[in-house]
Amino acid sequence: MAAGAEAFIRAHTRPRHPELVPEIVLQLADEITPIWQASEAWLQARDLAPPFWAFAWPGGQALARHVLDNPALVAGRAVLDFAAGCGLAAIACAQAGAVSVEAADTDPLAVAALRLNAASNGVAVTALAADLVGSACRWDLILCGDICYEAPMTRHVLPWLRRMAESAEVWIADPGRAYLPLCDLESRGRIVVATSLELEDRTEREVGLYRLAALSPPP
Repeated sequence: MAAGAEAFIRAHTRPRHPELVPEIVLQLADEITPIWQASEAWLQARDLAPPFWAFAWPGGQALARHVLDNPALVAGRAVLDFAAGCGLAAIACAQAGAVSVEAADTDPLAVAALRLNAASNGVAVTALAADLVGSACRWDLILCGDICYEAPMTRHVLPWLRRMAESAEVWIADPGRAYLPLCDLESRGRIVVATSLELEDRTEREVGLYRLAALSPPP
C-alpha cells in the first residue's frame, strides 16, 4: 500500500505553505471537490476515510504557529501529535527542538502523507497508523488539533486524554467545534486562522488554545 499511497498523494496534491505557517511545506489539495471525487473509489476499495489529511485545518495551523513562536514548550520533550492528519503540528515540534516526535492517525493514507511531509521538511517524525486511545503515557506533551468536530470522536478520546493529563501536558486547539467540552479547559490564548469557504462556513476562524485538566487531580 505504501507505494500506491505515496503515488496517490503526489498525484492529487502539490507542495504548499500554509498561510499561518510559511516555514513548513505540506502536500495539500488546492480544492476539496476534486480530491474527494478522485479519491472516492480509491478510498472505498481500501476502506479508508475521506482525505482530511489533504488540508491544513485551523487547529493544526494554530498549534504549529504557537509551537514555532514558543519553542520552549517542546524543546527537549517527547511529543505526540494526536489525530495528526497531515502532521503539521508534529513537524513544527520537530523544528522547535522536541527530543522525539510521534504523530498518530487512524487513516493509513494520512500516515503516508505525514511521512512525506516530514521528509520534505527534513525532520524526524515517527508516524503511527494507530488509534492510541488506551495506551499508557510515554510523552511529556500531547497536542490535539481540531478533534471535537463529532460527538462519537469526542466521547472516544476525551476520557483517555484526561488520563494522559495526569502525567503529561495535553493541549487542544479548537476553532469553535460543537463538541468541545465546556469545562476542564484552561485557556492559553487565541489565534485567528484564515480559512476557505470550501472547508468552513467563514473566511477565518478564531482558534482557542487550551490545556486539558486531568481526570483526577494529582495527590
